[in-house]
Amino acid sequence: MVAAVFLNFAFHITTTILTTNRFIEAALQEDVQNGDYSTLASIPADARGKAVLKIKEDGIIAGIDLAEEIFYFLEPGAVFTLYKKDGDQVHNGEIAFEVSASVHTILKAERLALNCMQRMSGIATLTRRYVDAIKDYSTKILDTRKTTPLFRACEKEAVRIGGGVNHRMGLYDMVMLKDNHIDFCGGIEKAIEKTNEYLQQNALDLKIEVETRSLDDVKRVLATGNIDRIMLDNYTPEKVAEAVRLIAGKYETEASGGITIENIVDYARTGVDFISVGAITHHAVSMDLSLKAQVL
Repeated sequence: MVAAVFLNFAFHITTTILTTNRFIEAALQEDVQNGDYSTLASIPADARGKAVLKIKEDGIIAGIDLAEEIFYFLEPGAVFTLYKKDGDQVHNGEIAFEVSASVHTILKAERLALNCMQRMSGIATLTRRYVDAIKDYSTKILDTRKTTPLFRACEKEAVRIGGGVNHRMGLYDMVMLKDNHIDFCGGIEKAIEKTNEYLQQNALDLKIEVETRSLDDVKRVLATGNIDRIMLDNYTPEKVAEAVRLIAGKYETEASGGITIENIVDYARTGVDFISVGAITHHAVSMDLSLKAQVL
């Protein structure tokens, strides 16, 4: 079920179910508000029906679990028949699932389920392109915080479904000292030292990543220590390779900035551990899907 989406980010299961239900409830309220008057006006309240989820283009399907939860939220007795599962390679003309329920349920849930699935499937499909492009290397594809507000958990789950690796969920589960933190703090060394002091004083067990903008920055981080990962931001592949040699496995490495599907292999062959790609969420194009009625 879609609860797994949030469990991946270490929420307690009770909170997870509540969070999922609150998302569905809020999304339906946005759409339905005082009533789905088109359905109320034209369909008897006791009408039963069946609908099928049709796939209209090739890609990686994602969001089936969430769609199922949306229908169950409205009608716990709805009956699902699954023909595909999240992460499957799908093709135009195939059917992902069928659902039997009240016609009112089907029509209320239709757009929310489609919006979520189309968005998630687009992200999973684009992520898989990046993952496949560097399949011959050990480098992993990371997502970023460049996500849709309040839909982040689902978008990051779509990245995972597509074969990528989730970076931090938000500002609370990892320390990332980026350029602005470093500049406002007064330098790399001071930022690292203050961060370690803060974590120790507050009994916080969080990993620390530091963004660097030059090889000189990398050397300063190495001299300071007490971190977990070094980000190499807007480096050329040649500079990334040089930085990886300097770091020599002491810390994890991450390349970021200006990396596209066209040049990602050049970065992967440097031996960098991770490549973060904001485009897999903010440039993904939704997959074409439709939910079509089958009258009983």
